[in-house]
Amino acid sequence: MEDHLKDLNKEYSEIPIPEQLDLIVNRSLKLSLKKRRRKQLKYKWFASVGVAAVVFLIVINTSVTVASALSSIPGVDRLVKVLTIKEYIVAEDNYDANIKVPAVTNMENKDLELGLNNKYLIENKALYEKFQFEIEQLKKQGGGHLGLDTGYEVKTDNDRIFSIGRYVVETSGSSSEEVTFDTIDKVNQILITLPMLFKDEQYIERISQNIKEQMIDQMKADPDIVYWIPESGDDMPTDMFTSITKDQSFYINNDGKLVIVFNKYEVGPGSMGSVEFVIPSEVIAGDLVSQKYIQ
Repeated sequence: MEDHLKDLNKEYSEIPIPEQLDLIVNRSLKLSLKKRRRKQLKYKWFASVGVAAVVFLIVINTSVTVASALSSIPGVDRLVKVLTIKEYIVAEDNYDANIKVPAVTNMENKDLELGLNNKYLIENKALYEKFQFEIEQLKKQGGGHLGLDTGYEVKTDNDRIFSIGRYVVETSGSSSEEVTFDTIDKVNQILITLPMLFKDEQYIERISQNIKEQMIDQMKADPDIVYWIPESGDDMPTDMFTSITKDQSFYINNDGKLVIVFNKYEVGPGSMGSVEFVIPSEVIAGDLVSQKYIQ
């Protein structure tokens, strides 16, 4: 096994590293090698997620041979799935940020895997740079308060579906929250979009109507629940909820149900936060291309 690990490490060293990741990888590799010298254990070298995770990500993303080798090592298939590849932290008086960058691993479709992971890196780096710029602007104006928190959550992970949700919470006086999802067909190794689930665009009206009915039922059951639809009353904003978009944020849960998601302030006041609606499968059964994903 020790010779096997040396071979994997040698193959890693010969792999060209993407430009945007080389600083992260170099630092992580140095730390992991130091740790390996201190601990001469067979599998602990692979278990150092916080230190060596980036190394494995690059290896797996760029080498099918190494991916196959890793999958044969006990425990690695459970380790390499989704991890925090990088974390930006700002901790100053009145300015706080915690930005976690996820990475999905162990996918057969390496183009999709690299595409997702590059997207996560680029988006979170942009958030960090924007946060730093806003800090500088506030300091020039005499100071203020600013917060940023991002992270991710695996919403679904079963034999067919893998869905990861990412959230961004920005705080400056008030707070905003944005959530996005990527849902993957693990069998066919493709990214699932909302339109591809349906025969045509009739699903937009069908789902929108069901969501309005759910909103009305929730408001009747709980006076603290408010949605921006005509049935809510007189003090409604101009842009009331009328319909989902054709690419509305969504995921498929572990029960095989379609879940439609709205960001904070999108369909209701800030007190509602981001909200989710599980769509009954019988409502959309006739519009589905197949029952492969939605049960």
